[in-house]
Amino acid sequence: MIRYWDASAIVPLLIAEARTQALEALRTGGGGMAIWWGTPVECASAIARMEREGSVDRRGASLALRRLGELHDGWIEVAPGQWIKEHAMRLLRLHALRAVDALQLAAAILASRQRPSAMEFVCLDARLVIAAEKEGFHVIGQSER
Repeated sequence: MIRYWDASAIVPLLIAEARTQALEALRTGGGGMAIWWGTPVECASAIARMEREGSVDRRGASLALRRLGELHDGWIEVAPGQWIKEHAMRLLRLHALRAVDALQLAAAILASRQRPSAMEFVCLDARLVIAAEKEGFHVIGQSER
């Protein structure tokens, strides 16, 4: 089974934290990863922010970016397009989302072939979890609400 992965669930695969082991087990436990085209940029942004804030050093950031490149080789990427843009705009009117999260959710809907109940959504962002569940996804890996 292919699962859709939000950037919030990929970052712990790149930099160790409390949820890393569980997410890594999910990733290696079978099935593929689908991501939105902009997800690698979101992950690189999170790594750069952690480096600036001092929660990861330069070496750790470099290792995380290298790991991101390794993961990139094994996932399915949902390309940007008019459909995603239009649906992201619709999702912004329905849910309390940031623009990037609306784009993520629209890409996930497209990846599910517009059948969200047929695909698992791996996410740790509370607002996006709520919106994805309302759209019909079964969300796994979610943070406490």
